[in-house]
Amino acid sequence: MGSLTGYTIIELAGIGPAPMGGMILADMGAEVIRIERPGAADPKLAEPISGRNKKSVVLNLKQEAGREALMALIEKADALIDPYRPGVCEKLGFGPEVCHARNPKLVFARMTGWGQTGPLAQAAGHDLNYIAITGALHAIGRRGERPVVPLNLVGDFGGGGMLLVTGIMGGLLEAVRSGKGQVVDVAMVDGTAQLMWMMQGFQQLGAWNAEEREANLLDGAAHFYDTYECADGKYVAIGAIEPQFYAELLARAEIIDPQFEAQHDVAQWPDLKEKMAAVLKTKTRDEWDAVMAGSDACFAPVLTMVEAAEYAANTERSVYTSVEGMTHPSPAPRFDRTPSEIRHATRSLGADTISVLQAAGIAEADIQAMLGSGAAATVDE
Repeated sequence: MGSLTGYTIIELAGIGPAPMGGMILADMGAEVIRIERPGAADPKLAEPISGRNKKSVVLNLKQEAGREALMALIEKADALIDPYRPGVCEKLGFGPEVCHARNPKLVFARMTGWGQTGPLAQAAGHDLNYIAITGALHAIGRRGERPVVPLNLVGDFGGGGMLLVTGIMGGLLEAVRSGKGQVVDVAMVDGTAQLMWMMQGFQQLGAWNAEEREANLLDGAAHFYDTYECADGKYVAIGAIEPQFYAELLARAEIIDPQFEAQHDVAQWPDLKEKMAAVLKTKTRDEWDAVMAGSDACFAPVLTMVEAAEYAANTERSVYTSVEGMTHPSPAPRFDRTPSEIRHATRSLGADTISVLQAAGIAEADIQAMLGSGAAATVDE
């Protein structure tokens, strides 16, 4: 059994960080019940990976019967994931006060970009906007060029989904002690600011130039911390910061030029980068991988997503798992006594509506009435 077996999480259907957080909690063994709206896209297409291990229930929350069914589920739940803009749940009739009146121990986790308060709370936005106002976007890219779009990894997932899991776990632990739930305000702006902690500290100590890109130790300025093109047009990543690892890199690459001894002389970084690029261009990516792999040179081939699932180091550790013909990232972190697992793939829209409502104690006649009125729906309709 997983570490969260016995806990029940209600996930109101959303996109990005909310389903990611629900996926991680479900992998850990929690029963995650995803509440979908009638007519929503099939989760097998819309959420083919993050829908794993979750139950799919279709409720029309604009109908009283649908809302009351949700409240019946909330009464027995430990946490709820709210992915809407601030105030939407209140308008629909199941805000935190209403939910806590029915279940005082409920952890009400609210996942937004800008947060529940502040001048931007009601504004639309996406990952790129959230990371823009934290300095993260400005810091990523090449000198003299525009900032690079880092997929939606920083705001949505690192600053959102992971923070959501942390907030829910903290709320659940505290509720065990106090017997009381609480509202957890999870904002991607806050999460991204947290991810920038190290650069913020460096900058305030005078060890980071916040005005320039590709001007610092970890942003591609250093010749020993960057990506390089190989003979076949593919790339490798070098991250040999520590002197002993740097020495290993030079030895493996058979670099004997004495100029490379000045590893941390910033003035020489541009020249050393050109020389490093010339060396790495003499072999293909996979040839360099054979030379460097398993060493302390802090080297890695830059792989595509398809290649990553087939790379030996990943397959031997089972970093990826095949589920019904789809490649999934395996559950993480890894517990030695209560391992997380993928119990089943994403369920079809409404596949669990009837069974979940029955388990909540709703009478069969009421369930059938809900199905007839459109307050609920199943996969068969």
